[in-house]
Amino acid sequence: MRKSSCTLIAALAVSVLCATGAQASVPRAVSLPGEVTASECIRGGGVIVISADGDGTGSFTSLCRGGTHDGQTIIT
Repeated sequence: MRKSSCTLIAALAVSVLCATGAQASVPRAVSLPGEVTASECIRGGGVIVISADGDGTGSFTSLCRGGTHDGQTIIT
């Protein structure tokens, strides 16, 4: 009986280690630069942050913060 319980514990440990290793090896989409629409940002769980550019021309930059598209530029 002791041998089968040790085998079961070892099998569970291997399956947990394999599952966490598989998730760690998947590249995150967040690190990829790009442009998304405002609706894509919201759908992905992010919020739109609009900041004024400091050059005095009245231009603004819109970025998606949080969610799937974190750090990507919002296009109109």
